Amino acid sequence: MLNIKNIVLILLFLLISCSKNEKEYFFKYANEQPESSIRSQSMLFFKNQLETKTNGRIKVELFFSGVLGNERELMDLVATGVLQGTRGGFFADANPKFNLITLPFLVDGWDQALQLVNSPFMQKINIGARVRGFHIPATGISQGFRAHTNNVKPIQHPNDLKGLKMRVPMQEVYVQTALAFKANPQELPFIEVYHALQTGVVDGQDNAPSNIWDFKIYEVSDYLTISNYATGPDPFMVNLKWYESLPNDLQLIFDNTARETIAMSDKLNRKEESEFIEKLTQHLEVNYLTYDDLEPFRKAVVPVYQYFVDQGTFSFEEIDEARIAASK
Repeated sequence: MLNIKNIVLILLFLLISCSKNEKEYFFKYANEQPESSIRSQSMLFFKNQLETKTNGRIKVELFFSGVLGNERELMDLVATGVLQGTRGGFFADANPKFNLITLPFLVDGWDQALQLVNSPFMQKINIGARVRGFHIPATGISQGFRAHTNNVKPIQHPNDLKGLKMRVPMQEVYVQTALAFKANPQELPFIEVYHALQTGVVDGQDNAPSNIWDFKIYEVSDYLTISNYATGPDPFMVNLKWYESLPNDLQLIFDNTARETIAMSDKLNRKEESEFIEKLTQHLEVNYLTYDDLEPFRKAVVPVYQYFVDQGTFSFEEIDEARIAASK
């Protein structure tokens, strides 16, 4: 007959055996921003939380500052499964409907933007990425609202952008928006922008104030224009096959941790956006455009909406649905 001591020893042996047999999973992630950026710092939080909550069953490797490639290359690596995750500008690869969130003047500020990315409408877009081989557990705001910098003159009217060589991300929505402002769009990876501004290859660019600060764009620019004309989504893009290889309990932990990470990132970006602008005022001539100042800009970008609707990327009904979701 087994005594209590023997039963305890057997149970401990079984627990140890089971733990040794548990499969380990490896999540390799990269983004283009430096380690000091909010996006990268939130991923350090993700690593700590995920490894702790899974008792090390998922190991996380992080690569920052574009050491594995630019955003275009990183997205391709996730698509092929070489990397398991990324966050960055090529979200349209996961689902073209993410472009809807980048439309100029779609939302009026942070409250509406956060309401939109946390809505059932956004969840439909997240789920739609599965068709292209991506799992997206959460989507946030991509580092805040975009601001223009340039080396020619202050931007106070769309006409001030006419003819300027403006760097834009390699995304159609920003190309079309620049064309609507009659600028000359130059598609470049962001890691090349500093040198392009320094050498005069481009006259200016637009980006979130955090990026303008982190990449030291203020060192090679003269003017900063705050218009809050657009933001964009920040989906946490994961290789679907890798995600589906996880047991159900790890999938649940992974998704919950990803949502916490994106929420943290949004909170920090919102808090620090004004702080970044304040720091930039020490280096650049800054002009703020009021709601009334922006009316000519709003009129100028109407063709951008029509362009994407004509392409079939999304419909005017979906645009209205997004605006309703943002205003609830």
